[in-house]
Order: sequence, then C-alpha cells, then structure tokens
Amino acid sequence: MTQITFLHGARDRLQAIAAWLANSSMEARPVLVYVPTGERSEQLDRLLWMHPATGFTPHCRADDKLAGESPIVLASDLDSPLHDNCLLNLSDEIPPGFSRFRQLVEIISVEDGDRLPGRERFRFYRERGYPLEARDISGSI
Repeated sequence: MTQITFLHGARDRLQAIAAWLANSSMEARPVLVYVPTGERSEQLDRLLWMHPATGFTPHCRADDKLAGESPIVLASDLDSPLHDNCLLNLSDEIPPGFSRFRQLVEIISVEDGDRLPGRERFRFYRERGYPLEARDISGSI
C-alpha cells in the first residue's frame, strides 16, 4: 500500500518543493513530480535550475530523452510513469493512479488556496486507509 507523507506549514510551496527535491537528488532517490499545469511546471523548472544557490538540482521533463537517467522527472500526466518509487504531487487534486507508487509526498503551504485542498486530499487518503505521516516543516524546508 502507498505510504503517504504530508509535509505541511511551508511558507512557500514551490521553494519547499525545490528544497525537498534537492535533498532527494543528493540521496539519489528517483522522484516523479506530478505537475499537470504548464505554468507551475515552468516555475518549478526555473527554480530547480537555481536551487541550491550554489548549483542546481538535476531534473528533466518526462518527454526528454534523458528522462530514464534523471533522478527527478517532471510529468504533466501519469499515464506511463518511468518508475513506481516516489511521486511528489504538485497538483491540487488527487493524482491519478497514485496507488501504484510506493510513496506519495504532498507538500502543503500555509496559503488557504493550497492548505484547504490539501486537507481534502488528506481526508480522502485517510478515509481509504492509506498509511499517513504528517510533519510540520514550518521551521525547516
């Protein structure tokens, strides 16, 4: 069953996601980032090229020829995921087919537009019996 981790309390969701992905990259852990909207995908892509400040976080898009070799892949759909290890959800909806992944990570900011849909997703997973972990990251990432 998919382990679901909610990291909540981020001041800025994209910055927290970039920091979390940088840590995942250093651990060489493959992560598929579900980012269905083009604007958010562009913002995250630009941010990863500048994060951390002294380098960048290696990543590419799912349709890139290097996607199979990149630890972090940005995907606008989950029809043909490259792996089933870790899915990071950057949408405000339940990601389609999330249950085929070993882990699902949700990073939630303090903004109502992000926090309220995040609560609905948490409730959805809890009602279906998924193992949940929730951590406050307001003092870290």
